[in-house]
Amino acid sequence: MTAPDTQPDRLSDNLADDLADSAEAFARIGRAIAWLEEHYTEQPMLDEAAEAAGLSPWHFQRLFTRWTGVSPRRFVAYLTLDHAKQRLDRSASVMDAAFDAGLSGPSRLHDLFVTLDAMTPGEFKRGGEGLVIRFGYASTPFGEAIVCWTERGICGMGFTLEMGREVALDDMGARWPHARMARDDEGAAARIAEIFSDTAGAPLRLHVMGTNFQVRVWEALLRIPPGAVTTYARIAQHLGDAKAVRAVGTAVGRNPVSYLIPCHRVLRGTGALAGYHWGLKTKRALLAMEAARADERTEAGAA
Repeated sequence: MTAPDTQPDRLSDNLADDLADSAEAFARIGRAIAWLEEHYTEQPMLDEAAEAAGLSPWHFQRLFTRWTGVSPRRFVAYLTLDHAKQRLDRSASVMDAAFDAGLSGPSRLHDLFVTLDAMTPGEFKRGGEGLVIRFGYASTPFGEAIVCWTERGICGMGFTLEMGREVALDDMGARWPHARMARDDEGAAARIAEIFSDTAGAPLRLHVMGTNFQVRVWEALLRIPPGAVTTYARIAQHLGDAKAVRAVGTAVGRNPVSYLIPCHRVLRGTGALAGYHWGLKTKRALLAMEAARADERTEAGAA
């Protein structure tokens, strides 16, 4: 992989300031979430988590709730394995309806938060030859992320918390072995801000490379709503091959765009978290946050 000498266009001053503010908030929240994930079994106090974020308890409570949508205390309550098991049981009927509606006919991905553009067989065979893939690192509420994109959309996203930048970049580069990689941290920050924005915008475009079966599995993952979870076996069943559990697991593990293609929402049949390419701590935090937000929305709607 080689990076060209050319630099991307500079961001406008206002946008750059907004992204800097978001990045600082994401970095603080990311440190706090990592700390809470590490200490949740100890029932940590608010002031301890605030200290990890470098804020007063009052400012930490406000910032955490603003950027995550839930309070720190509520987030901690959703980190346990028992809660993951309960969520799996409650999600069964939701997932049956989602899969049946989405996989029994023409794709309806245009109705979702993202649109998926898969490479043609010829493009797949060439392994990204002739493509320039921009990449960069940016802070998120779940730690630093690497983001990669082409002119056709985001082609890679992962978290560096547990594996580090170098390994994460090598992982992304291996997925597009013949593409040219060009670093662009400002572009990455802009995309992260869009991904984690709490305001609705145009669907995000994804540009992925995989086998036909892998793409079908990734499309199935896009059917899993935030706050719900499913299993490898259920995905295999809804794809029409109940014996393909191992192949489904492999395809889930090869998902190139974590978070946006939500492979973290797949558990073992027992409710155990199973593996996660970017680390189990990150997976636990993602699931806890989504479950807490989903329940808050349900409670608000019932009020």
